[in-house]
Amino acid sequence: MTTTATRPQMAGVGIGLRLGAGAALGASAAIHIHLWDTGYRHIPTIGPLFLLQSVTGVVLALAVFSAPGAWSGLAGLAGAGFLISTAAGMVLSAEVGLFGFKDSYSAPWTKASLAVEVIGAVLGLALAARSLRTHSFRPAGTDAGAKEEAK
Repeated sequence: MTTTATRPQMAGVGIGLRLGAGAALGASAAIHIHLWDTGYRHIPTIGPLFLLQSVTGVVLALAVFSAPGAWSGLAGLAGAGFLISTAAGMVLSAEVGLFGFKDSYSAPWTKASLAVEVIGAVLGLALAARSLRTHSFRPAGTDAGAKEEAK
């Protein structure tokens, strides 16, 4: 026996994805501002990047929380790309060094940060995929849009 989700259940999925992706962006931003405040700010290039990561993470979290309709998918995609980039920066820094600084996986908050960033990226990509599936991206006034609206 198969069941289909009702419209309120599907709306709940979208809200859950928004909350999860936005919370992950906010958590990553909070971790980076904490690390910046406790010493990373003194590391050339890395310090300003941690501060930039924090500000950008908050802005993207707000976008994920508040973007209307189809724009939520774009915000989710931007957030996912940002979190993937942040995680990649940590891996590069630990493996080969980045901007003359070599970090370690045993540094404070590394594992938590990577976990939050991977989970947030998955949720952001899921939000983008859901948005693409549920929203029309056809320009208004085109034949394709008119045919779809007529249904």
